[in-house]
Amino acid sequence: MSAIVSNTNNAIGNGASLKVDRIRVGYGKTVALHGISLEVGAGEIVALIGANGAGKSTTLRAISGLLKCAEGQVTWGGQSITNWAVDRIVAAGIAHCPEERHVWPNMSVQENLALGAYLCRSKAEIERRIGIAFHRFPRLKERSRQLAGTLSGGEQQMLAIARALMSEPRLLMLDEPSLGLSPKMADEVFDVVREINRHGVTVLLVEQNVHNALSVASRAYVVETGRVAASRDAASLLGDPALLNAYLGGEALA
Repeated sequence: MSAIVSNTNNAIGNGASLKVDRIRVGYGKTVALHGISLEVGAGEIVALIGANGAGKSTTLRAISGLLKCAEGQVTWGGQSITNWAVDRIVAAGIAHCPEERHVWPNMSVQENLALGAYLCRSKAEIERRIGIAFHRFPRLKERSRQLAGTLSGGEQQMLAIARALMSEPRLLMLDEPSLGLSPKMADEVFDVVREINRHGVTVLLVEQNVHNALSVASRAYVVETGRVAASRDAASLLGDPALLNAYLGGEALA
């Protein structure tokens, strides 16, 4: 299968890395992130783990431009993208697959995919990318004309990931990709994550299932109340249940 690479014309190189430097983000008067810092190197899978409400999803939303940073900086390929517009960040090579999928239920699978390439002006190019999506996700090809709202939860998650890949990103951010899925379907999703990464896409993963997250990632950050509490390689974190329990409690054993 063809590797997914960016066709965007910008100064950010194909081997771009992400750096988040002490960003502070709030919802009104409530501060959600208290100076989060992290780095994701080109070609890595990096996981953000932590209890519910720790600030993991907020971090992804700040990187993708959905939330504004009050302080700090987000750098992509050595260039500051702090508080850029969402479409400009997508054009720069970053895609965000949100929690709870957010597929358009009354549109077909193929129409959902086409909307993922909304920055592309070439019909032939959009069709090429849909072909790649169907090659990667054969189940979606079988259901190409089916309304997205009638798909199973696992199929909707596959569609959400495939739609995010329609922009041909170099960095894919996944927010809770196994949420609400059966163990078998969750395993399929993480197999897809590994395959995407093998084809050159860097992955920043937020995942509540700690074991799944640390099994697929090379490194991980533990987030607690809007701060990075620990940063370790994934294997050592997976082998340190005491540390995981200290920050995640019972959720570490889920």
